[in-house]
Amino acid sequence: MIAFIFAAAGLTPAAAPTAIDAERAFARDAQQSGQWAAFRKTAAPDAVMFTPKVVWARDFLKNRKEPRSAVRWWPAASVTSCDGTVAVNGGPYVAGDGKHHGRFTTVWLKGSDGWRWIYDGGEATKTQLSARRAPIVRRAACSGKPSGAPIASAPTLATPPAPDAEPNDFGRGESGDRTLGWDWKVEADGTRTFRLFQWTGRRYAQVIHQRIAP
Repeated sequence: MIAFIFAAAGLTPAAAPTAIDAERAFARDAQQSGQWAAFRKTAAPDAVMFTPKVVWARDFLKNRKEPRSAVRWWPAASVTSCDGTVAVNGGPYVAGDGKHHGRFTTVWLKGSDGWRWIYDGGEATKTQLSARRAPIVRRAACSGKPSGAPIASAPTLATPPAPDAEPNDFGRGESGDRTLGWDWKVEADGTRTFRLFQWTGRRYAQVIHQRIAP
């Protein structure tokens, strides 16, 4: 995912005011400090990645050797909760070799220490996707009162996970105000599904449904 020129000098993903800002700072840091160093710096304790099976990011990233050239990426869209504490960003990426490209999806959570990503996934595409000059931001409605949870059936990940715990092959999460919820599942063959639901003021609408081949 890539280097994006960031106007505010010294701004880090943890301190960034929006998830788009956090994504841009994260991408820039990958170019300046190293790809895996940037991932380690911004990951939540229970963040997950896919190889294509699910792995704890903390285990996958530990002592990982930096590639010669870092992946580059650009946020093109952000779907956020009404309260602004959860966002799902997406956009194009280009691998460090310049030959492989695709689409990324990152789930960000905003806590007392700023923005941290908890889910990072990519999907290869046949052609390189174009980057938007101004990312589209779609915020959940703040009107009405969400009834129940965005996704009631899928179990949650343990939070925080035990140091030696194995990650489940499924997970879910939601914002504190219940206006945004997501889930994901990895099949036995490595196929991964990711879904995102957003409150419209009257009901939950599914705004993302990805099925990614291993």
